[in-house]
Amino acid sequence: MSFSIRYNHVGYSPKASKEFLVVSNDSENIPSKFELVTESGKVVFQGPLQQKSFCEYSAEYVWSGDFSNVAELGNYKLRVENVESNTFAISDTWVTKQLASTLKSFYYQRSGVKLTKDRAGKWAREAHHLDDCIEFHPCMEREGTWNAHGGWYDAGDYGKYIVNGGISVATLLLAAEFSKDRPKVIDSETSFDNDSFHATLLEELRFELDFFLRMQDHDGGAFFKISPVRWDPFITPAESDANQKRRVLGKSTTSSLNFAGAMAQAHNVYKNSNPEFAKTCIEASIGAYNWAKANPDIPYPNNTEGSGPYADLVFKDEFFWARAMLYRELGATSKATSNAANKATGNATYSALDIAELRKNLLNDMQENPPKLGLDWRDTQNLGWIALAMQNHDMELQSKAREALKATANDVVKLCNEDPYAIAIRSFVWGSNGDVANHALTLLLVNTWFPKAEYKATADHLMDFIYGKNPVNTCFVTGAAWSSPKFPHHRICHTDGIDEPIPGLVAGGINSDRQDLRRNPPPHYSSDLPGLSYADQQSSFASNETAINWNAPLVAALSLL
Repeated sequence: MSFSIRYNHVGYSPKASKEFLVVSNDSENIPSKFELVTESGKVVFQGPLQQKSFCEYSAEYVWSGDFSNVAELGNYKLRVENVESNTFAISDTWVTKQLASTLKSFYYQRSGVKLTKDRAGKWAREAHHLDDCIEFHPCMEREGTWNAHGGWYDAGDYGKYIVNGGISVATLLLAAEFSKDRPKVIDSETSFDNDSFHATLLEELRFELDFFLRMQDHDGGAFFKISPVRWDPFITPAESDANQKRRVLGKSTTSSLNFAGAMAQAHNVYKNSNPEFAKTCIEASIGAYNWAKANPDIPYPNNTEGSGPYADLVFKDEFFWARAMLYRELGATSKATSNAANKATGNATYSALDIAELRKNLLNDMQENPPKLGLDWRDTQNLGWIALAMQNHDMELQSKAREALKATANDVVKLCNEDPYAIAIRSFVWGSNGDVANHALTLLLVNTWFPKAEYKATADHLMDFIYGKNPVNTCFVTGAAWSSPKFPHHRICHTDGIDEPIPGLVAGGINSDRQDLRRNPPPHYSSDLPGLSYADQQSSFASNETAINWNAPLVAALSLL
């Protein structure tokens, strides 16, 4: 019979839970033990294999082994009879290195600016898609031009969005809030100028937040996206810039509330280091929230000729997020709220917020928007719960929010314990790796309020899934391991003339819906099984595209690890 070993292809931290799997299509004659060996073949640990269960989505029988007691730094292999894994590390720096690399991926996604060789290395490029004087989409029936310079490319294409940008910014702002005392990122190949993680993160966030501010209209509402006239083929940013126009689309209720929530949180993160910028952020947030209140059901722009829709017609979760963030920032005293609002641009739409009304609405929001297992661009209520859990002026709401998130973390643990690969998702959808990272983030956030070894161990296992311990035996982060994606669905990676892709990008991962089978020719999936629905091919946008909202929770989870 044959069997395979599934493990974290990059490594394990000395104090982390260290589990691996042995999988086979046969339930008989699996060896009863495993060995952990050095690169030279010396056995340093032996342990038993425990049968877990049959995995329906990959049609495998699954056994597990545990070597958590091994903490000595070094490079190792797992051996089961005559089958050996590739080399991996027990390392106290692998998390730091991956954190630096994944955060750096946002720098490579910058639009409209030159990426310099001293920071981007061989992935340096000139500035394209300046977007500083672009027209409005005809559907808006609006004359003139707009400056929407900067911001991150959303995914493997050249679009820029407020909705997906909002959830990504908010997630990274969470990482910033928990990382004020982080040590320096010391890996010279992936850090820039040896700055601290926190300082680097604030700089990268500022680049996107400045773009957000440019996307706010004079009346407070936020435009939805910047889109090319049609979908770009696999061409460089320079060719895209030369071939077609880019246009402004929007405004919508969801984009304005995403903007309001992210900007209120930015106020919290920057208020000590840059109070003037923080003031700008809170004023902008109030304006966007007031616009949304006056326009509570404006749909997303249904124009997809050159960009994705980010379709969402349920607004209650975004209202919860925006209200909770504003209440967190302005709820300590009504005087602070009034002052912050009245010092805005003088526009009448920036009226003072009624804190009592905010709180009343939040009580209803909490009833209507129970927390999910993790963050999601479409269902954003967890950001509302997290905002209430992290504020300190309303202890009743803080306690309710923390208890609700604790119950959610317990649900994640229960689901992970029931699954052969120790994940909480029950169907593989577009961006499943983003879900896995977000579930880990939920556990690690709750662990800061209610420390529990099981939360940390389960989060370790979720990270292991992303870095190789999965049915397709793939590390889903570019440049991280021998099995990392080589051909992501990413236009810059396939047109920059460099063999290896930009490092630190998270592939969407296993996706049993396989929407890309409509392509001609379609990507090749190795099996019809849902758990094997991944293809490391440029054409596989359904499984191998990258996106900022999948990278962001990985950055946040790694930072909390």
